[in-house]
Amino acid sequence: MSEYSPREIEKKWQNFWEKNETFQVENKSDLPKYYVLDMFPYPSGAGLHVGHPLGYIASDIYSRYKRLKGFNVLHPMGFDSFGLPAEQYAIQTGQHPAITTEQNITRYIEQLKNLGFSYDWSREVRTSDPSYYKWTQWIFTELFESWYNNDTQKAERIETLTAQFETNGNQQVNAACDEDTAAFTAEEWNAWSEEEKYKITLKYRITYVADATVNWCPGLGSVLSNDEVKDGVSERGGFPVIQKLMRQWMMRITAYSQRLLDGLDNVDWTESLKEQQRNWIGRSVGALVTFPVATSKEGGAGAESITVFTTRVDTIYGVSFMVIAPEHELVDVITTPEQRADIDAYIDFTKKRSERDRMSDVKTVSGAFTGAYAINPFNEEKIPVYIADYVLAGYGTGAVMAVPSGDQRDWNFAKHFNLPIIPILDSQKETEIQADNTKEGKYINSGMINGLTFHEANKVLIQWLEEKGVGKGKINYRLRDAVFSRQRYWGEPVPVFYKNDSSGQPLPYLLKEEELPLNLPAIDKYLPTEHGEPPLGRAEGWGHGSGNPYELSTMPGWAGSSWYWYRYMDAKNETEFASKESIDYWRSVDLYIGGTEHATGHLLYSRFWNKFLKDRGFVSEEEPFRKLINQGMIQGRSSFVYRVKSEEYSKPVFVSDGLKSQYEVSALHVDVNIVENDILDVEKFKATRPDIAGENAEFILEDGKYHCGVEVEKMSKSKFNVVNPDDIVTRYGADTLRLYEMFLGPLEQAKPWNTNGIDGTYRFIRKFWRLFYNDQGQWVVKDEAAKPEELKVLHKTIKKIEEDIENFSFNTGVSAFMMCVNELGSLKCNKRAVLQELVILISPYAPHLSEELWDALGNEKGTVSKAAFPKWEQQYVIDAVFEYPVQINGKVRVTLPFALDTAPAEIEKEVLANEVVIKWLEGNTPKKVIVVPKRIVNVVI
Repeated sequence: MSEYSPREIEKKWQNFWEKNETFQVENKSDLPKYYVLDMFPYPSGAGLHVGHPLGYIASDIYSRYKRLKGFNVLHPMGFDSFGLPAEQYAIQTGQHPAITTEQNITRYIEQLKNLGFSYDWSREVRTSDPSYYKWTQWIFTELFESWYNNDTQKAERIETLTAQFETNGNQQVNAACDEDTAAFTAEEWNAWSEEEKYKITLKYRITYVADATVNWCPGLGSVLSNDEVKDGVSERGGFPVIQKLMRQWMMRITAYSQRLLDGLDNVDWTESLKEQQRNWIGRSVGALVTFPVATSKEGGAGAESITVFTTRVDTIYGVSFMVIAPEHELVDVITTPEQRADIDAYIDFTKKRSERDRMSDVKTVSGAFTGAYAINPFNEEKIPVYIADYVLAGYGTGAVMAVPSGDQRDWNFAKHFNLPIIPILDSQKETEIQADNTKEGKYINSGMINGLTFHEANKVLIQWLEEKGVGKGKINYRLRDAVFSRQRYWGEPVPVFYKNDSSGQPLPYLLKEEELPLNLPAIDKYLPTEHGEPPLGRAEGWGHGSGNPYELSTMPGWAGSSWYWYRYMDAKNETEFASKESIDYWRSVDLYIGGTEHATGHLLYSRFWNKFLKDRGFVSEEEPFRKLINQGMIQGRSSFVYRVKSEEYSKPVFVSDGLKSQYEVSALHVDVNIVENDILDVEKFKATRPDIAGENAEFILEDGKYHCGVEVEKMSKSKFNVVNPDDIVTRYGADTLRLYEMFLGPLEQAKPWNTNGIDGTYRFIRKFWRLFYNDQGQWVVKDEAAKPEELKVLHKTIKKIEEDIENFSFNTGVSAFMMCVNELGSLKCNKRAVLQELVILISPYAPHLSEELWDALGNEKGTVSKAAFPKWEQQYVIDAVFEYPVQINGKVRVTLPFALDTAPAEIEKEVLANEVVIKWLEGNTPKKVIVVPKRIVNVVI
């Protein structure tokens, strides 16, 4: 093909790759393995925009590069295909989510294949496929059948726990379990019925049912994660979200808190992302302190008590009030009749705020007094108990001892409610003006620790707590057990049914492995039932055995994505989630690329599930993702028109950007696809936006054109700045798009999209093509020996590209290609020995172009991906000449080239003979000339 026709070339090679299964990979090889993975996408109805492929292009470049370097590369793709958007569309239209999802996936695959990615499509997975979620359900059953042994620091089969109960009861068991688990002896355990024993084990299982405060969205009829709530409303649809106590399936991720922290030291992730996870897990060293509760200031301690966790037990004598979460179980118990109305009103107010809002709002002071008092165990002081929304029921114990002299939030609260502020250290300053959280100095107003330092005081206080039985030292974590229920239809069914116990209360039981998958049933509508049950409650006759009902909630969106990388290893296996042989071969993901928004969601849950699977012997690695790169966002370049605000006009009037200062205007987004080089296609605008323009609109132009305003924003449909990659591919080709997205800037940084700039990349590819074909379409490659200067250009480029790919500096790699082609063009180089190596070198970036030229060079068709990455030679990458900057009295006046082996005396002679140097000497004889080899020449006059 003598003319560069990108669409013809690209379709040709995409069809070839598919027909010949070029990128299918085996689970065994004599080559070293390398596993490259993209965070798989949710297939939305909108398809891909140009921002989405950024990470996919980077991972594909690296995958192709590793193949050229002699690795057996696994590079798969699939779809996280359960999701709320498809369910919302089903609610609106009645169309089953599976149909919508299938249509969307078909569109995604078409777009991905158009971009020439070297995916092994034979391993494609979809989380909504029953053959896939069978194994998600199976992992759930294994979690249910396991407990976490704190002594061995691993999950074990539940039978190992009951064996300990049979011989020793639970008094020597060190397990992650429910806080209300009572102690029992072996005799008691062995005397209980099987039903009673089963109920006890439910308190230890890694997945369990519990009452939890959740983000409940009535408008969506479902529980939402914190990430799905923004400013008190659902991210999807903008429906109000309230805090609600609900019966939910939970995952005991807290058992893995320390291992999740420790594992971060063993992965190659950015420090900022590691820090996000560390902060989310939130390890704190402190103490538990129990405060008895009195229902009046004059009364004595009652039956109730409040336990707090504090990292500053040394401040115990500065406690002047206590705050408990509005959802705390004791609120209803300890609230006095006089305060009931205030408390109820405040609880209603709190329900409308998400946990994230409550944690982030540090300025607003609010709360309500319960009427009860807590008794400080150290000095018997009675302190008032409030509820306030800055305390969360799920964090710590859901209660804080407030020390206003040392904590600013407590100080603000104390000032607002006129509560005492007690200084406790002689180094605290101006505590009447603001809190001072210092640990320096010695304690005052602090009973038994007066005169002690911070470290001395801590030891004394914790020892006293433990001796008196009113507290103990403790390590606490901010991380809470994960809610695992969603009141939706389009999700994995939980493989559980319920049977009533002897008292008529339902108990959960697992389906057997041979009964999996539990498929989603057909229902008439995708809404909650009239009785408020989740949509699965509409399924007729959906139960186990003789009418035992199935769980009506489905799994959360993160369930299927918490193990999917293993399914790629053995995607068609019907008897295991992946064979031991395939897992032992691929082991873990070597390179994972995706967005930072998953730092405390998917990435944390995936690490949790991976550690569990490792504990149980199902997988071989402790961490799933060895290296993680977060690609930056490609932002939209929005275009604006300016509508004149004036009653003088009877029709819409739009003024060009350069003239808008002469009018009062309102800026309106306009579709960037009808704007080229910031010039609006006025006729298309009138035709496509009759809502704001229409045929009668008037346009005030500059030089006969309408110039649009510009602003960089997030790419979204609402801003009309979405650019479809299909349009770019149709016009310029996929290779141009791939190169341009890499050229925009460093992979990990945000950068704006500008279609205007893509022409330069397209011209580069055409210039590359002309190294092989001249302007008349004639083949010009010759089998002559390459000249040294040509080899120098080639080998410097090989070295640069290798370094840039290894460092994921793809943007500078594209720049290196451009410089290389310019230099070879100047040298009129058309030598096969140079150009064939260059084709291999650019193939990870522009695979279609490379395949076409590789074939034209006479190589076996479609094998450029099987070639060897070129090796650079030292002799060609060392410069024979050094450009010496020449300073005269400290200022560089000229730069002169000298051969590397030129003697300093010869350099000095030629410098002083140079016309520019003579001019700056102004007739003076230099006092000194200093030649620093391969560095600089200094002339002092």
